[in-house]
Amino acid sequence: MFRKQFGNLSRVSTHLSRNVLAARVASREAEMSTNAAPAEAATAPPVVNEFRTGVGNPGEHSDVQIGKFYTIPMEEKKQIFSGGGLPKQYEQQIKTFTEACLMVRSPALELLNYIKRADLSKPVVRYVLYGDNGVGKTLSMAHVLHYGMLNDFLLVHVPWAPNWMKRPKESANSASQEGFIDLPFDAAAWLVHFKTQNSKLLERLQLKTSKEYVWSKRESTPAGSSLIELVEHGIARIKYASETTAALISELKQLATAGQCKVMVAIDGYNAFFHPITRIFSDNKQRVSPDRITLTQPFLDITNYDWTNGVCILSVDKIAMTEGYMESYLPRYLLGKEGFEHLDPFVPVHVGNYTEKEFTSYIKYYLDRHWISKTQPGFEEQLKFMSNMNPYTLMQLVRGL
Repeated sequence: MFRKQFGNLSRVSTHLSRNVLAARVASREAEMSTNAAPAEAATAPPVVNEFRTGVGNPGEHSDVQIGKFYTIPMEEKKQIFSGGGLPKQYEQQIKTFTEACLMVRSPALELLNYIKRADLSKPVVRYVLYGDNGVGKTLSMAHVLHYGMLNDFLLVHVPWAPNWMKRPKESANSASQEGFIDLPFDAAAWLVHFKTQNSKLLERLQLKTSKEYVWSKRESTPAGSSLIELVEHGIARIKYASETTAALISELKQLATAGQCKVMVAIDGYNAFFHPITRIFSDNKQRVSPDRITLTQPFLDITNYDWTNGVCILSVDKIAMTEGYMESYLPRYLLGKEGFEHLDPFVPVHVGNYTEKEFTSYIKYYLDRHWISKTQPGFEEQLKFMSNMNPYTLMQLVRGL
């Protein structure tokens, strides 16, 4: 009986692959037989139909747009996500389709409604995105980041925190904190990401440092320096990038509390900060815990509730901690006792698989892009069956061969 069931599934998978291949060939033939579109088409207004919306501002999205794609202008996409924040396969899709489209989904709308109604004069509220693997937590966060950029929030965005704990570019003993490990290149890369996202707003706000920062006997950043100068120092002097990051985050908390700016914190894979061990080794060849990484403490500090005029959007993910099998995707399990107590109280926002409407929109979008073709009745049902309407699994099934 099991052999028969697996045989049927194998035939369905083979048939589906043939359909996708046939669709890909037909699409390429169609492209070769038509003239290239003019360059102006890239800036043309987005087409509005049953699976697209012309509302490009996330602040104006409502239940009417749920299940529809909206287009992020390429300049804004480059500003927000040039340092990360979108899945690699999604980035490849953007290059292929020459447009950055995000689906409006309920979890992102729920978050946006919370943020728009929040009293920023009160201590920051922490929102935690959670859900099974591949359901779209990162893209829901991306939707909210786009809103934050358009509404003059300074973005403190960590695209994927586990990268620091699993595969750092380089590690070194901290010169300022004995027994701690610096990740200088990762810290410098994050400062570049922060500058890219916020340089225009920082130039307009003209925010200043509250005190002098002494890096060595010959190097210091005087009080009253602009935040841009502080950031550029950390980028130019990689040795001090981790200390500069800590100083920057401390200044942002003070400036936000003083009402000089609004701050949106967004950290993907936040539970990596509370995993018992990392893949980083100390001098005595022992794995170090996340709390001994100098980058950890600043981002724990800014996700505390001891400041105002900001919001924190965090995600917890099973694949953020891959040292063992993760039985549950619930925040209490993934954060552990210490992480849960650090965030408590927080607002949980569940992200699930596609609904029927979202699945249908997704298929129509791919058909519209000539990436797949409806070769016979029941083709969508095959995809639905094999993907269980999981966004990542569905993307894998229709990926390039």
